Parts: sequence; C-alpha cells; structure tokens
Amino acid sequence: MKKRNFLKTTLLASLTSLAFSQLALAANPVLKIGFVGVTSGPAAAWGISNQRSMETRAAWINETGGVKIGGTTYNVEIVAFDDQKDPKRAIAGMEKMAQEGIHYVVGPNVDDGAAAVRPVAEQKGIMYFPYAFPKSLYTKPASNAVLGMVANYQSGPAIYKHLMKSNGVKSVAFVAANESDPLSQRDGGVEAAKALGLKVTSSNVTYQVDTTDFTPVLLPVLKTKPDLLVLSGVSPANAPQLIRSARELGYKGLISTETAQDANVLKEGAGALADGFISVGGASTPQLASDKMREFVTRYTKMFGEYNDESNTKVYALEYILETLKANPAAMKDVKAFQKTMDTFEAPNPYMVGNAKLKYVGMSSFGQKRQVSVPLVVNVYKNGKFETLFVAQVD
Repeated sequence: MKKRNFLKTTLLASLTSLAFSQLALAANPVLKIGFVGVTSGPAAAWGISNQRSMETRAAWINETGGVKIGGTTYNVEIVAFDDQKDPKRAIAGMEKMAQEGIHYVVGPNVDDGAAAVRPVAEQKGIMYFPYAFPKSLYTKPASNAVLGMVANYQSGPAIYKHLMKSNGVKSVAFVAANESDPLSQRDGGVEAAKALGLKVTSSNVTYQVDTTDFTPVLLPVLKTKPDLLVLSGVSPANAPQLIRSARELGYKGLISTETAQDANVLKEGAGALADGFISVGGASTPQLASDKMREFVTRYTKMFGEYNDESNTKVYALEYILETLKANPAAMKDVKAFQKTMDTFEAPNPYMVGNAKLKYVGMSSFGQKRQVSVPLVVNVYKNGKFETLFVAQVD
C-alpha cells in the first residue's frame, strides 16, 4: 500500500513538474525568424539544409529555456516559405515575412531570388542572409543583405590554386546551366582562372536544367582535353548526371564545382564514378568541430533521419542573428541598429574548437562587412562520403 502511494506521489510530482515546464515554455514570448528559399525541385537540397538547420537549432534553444535578449527570454519560431526557385515567389515570401512583423530572414538560396527580394527587404526593414553571390547585394548602396557563406569568386581561386600546386593543373573548361546563377558563376570562374594563368579550353557550353542526356553537352568540352572540368553553379540534382556522363565518355581529369553538394545524392546518382569530385563543403571538419557542433549534428540527424554536410555552414545564419540581437537588443525592431552593431560585433564561435569568433567580414570583397565569417572548407568525394581536401579563410 505504501509502495502504491509512493508511486502515485512520484507520478503526480513528475506530471506537475512537466506541466510547470510546459507552462514556463509557453509563457516565453516568441521571436520569429524567417526562411525564404528553395525546398523543392532540382536545387531543393540547398534550401532543405537551411530550413532543417534552423529548425534543429530553434528546437534546441527552446528545449534549454530559450534565448535571452535584453531582459526578455524568447522561444524561437522558424517561419518557412518555399520559393520554388522562382523570384516572384521569393518576393511573395518576403512580403509574407513583413506582414508577420519578421525583421530577420535567412535566404533566398539563388541569385535571382536574392536580387528580387531586395526592394521588399529595404522598404520593410528586413535584414536577410542569402546564399547568393552577386556583389551588388552586399556593396553600397545595398545594406540589408548579408552573405551567409563563401562566394564562388572567393572559393574558386582557392580551389584552382590548390589544384595547380598539388595536381599540376594547367588547363580548365567550364560547363554551366543556361540560368543566370550558373552563368554568373561560370563568368567569375573564367575570370579567376585566367588571372591565375590557367588556359581556359572551353567556356561557352551550356545546358537546360531539365536535360537528361548530357553526352551531347559534354562531348565538345571534353574534346578540348582540360585538366579540370568545372561544373559552374551545378545543382545537387544535375551534378551526378554530369559526372556520370563525363566519366562514361572516358574523361580522366579532375571535376569540381564551387557549389555545395549532397553526398547521398552523389552516391545514388553516380556511385563510384563520383569519387574524386571536388566541391565546397560545410564550414566544419572533424578537426574543427566543437562538442556543440557534434551535438548539433546528432540532434539534426535525430529530427530528420539524415544529415547534410552543407548544414555545417547553414547552422551559422541563425546563430549570427541571435548573437547580434543579444549584443544590441535595440535591433529587435530596428535593423539600422543591427547594421551598426555588425561593424564591431564579435562573439565566441560555439561550433569550432579554439578561440574562433563569430564576426562579420567582407571588406575585401564588398567594401563593407556584409558576410558571415565561416571557414572555407573544400571537400573531395570518396567512397560515398566527403573528405576534407583543405581549409582556408575569407577576409
């Protein structure tokens, strides 16, 4: 009888404690952070990684009591919008964020979308963190966009220099989808390659994004016998098809891209033919990762059943937003205060070992601090997974 009463008392205490915890959680006001990006179609992996990273981190923050900004503790809510890689939908997504009173948005993931939402962001007082490369978004008079990753005109030269030194690369060819993002990245890559003294054997071959047979696309390019084949701005869906076609046509040289990729998609679409493929990876390696980074990976995998290496970079945008708001709570409703804080902002980087810092960079590329500081990690695909090729830093 005593044992039964004890169990009842213990159960009641547990339920009461849980109720109080849920009540405390519910009592926190909500800080909404937006995401506008592509989560469907050939480029879906880019946006899905963004959204999942944000949702994983938000759930973690809320589980541990919320985030304290000024004298108030908030729960974080991610408001997501799939723009389907359509600039018009990206504008609609940003307008939705403005209607909900959201001042901080992650995305869009492509150049067209990021450029299209600029007027809305500037008119409605929204800071947005796109994964898009046009310098016009980050140079004056533009002020509301912050580049959330390393740009192709920063990573491309680093990759080419490495391959020239380590693999004796002397010539390069470029292939791009007939869309503004890949074409822009191709042009930047060609310019960087020429500046380094590489011979560009081909740079005018393009393909439609719905292409299924890449043999006629690649044949004239491979006839020029480049040491390196660059798949400019290639989407995760098209990358394995292009790699497979190139290898089946007998190409033995190196293949690279300045866009992030998905190891699972490469494995399913190209298998062992993708071995040796070089791409920009997430901003972490096993050697750089802190315990908190490893916990993030564990939580992400538990929530979604898989992990995308690109999320090693995508975890950062939300962290930068929250830490900057903590540094200046006035920025909660005033993006001008956020912009002012960026110039001197610095906080410990929770995802890297050592004395790494969260800070804004970009003076060399944009003349103002409109880029998050994350390591440039370049990967090589081998045996179904990515391995680190080298790590660099962007100013």
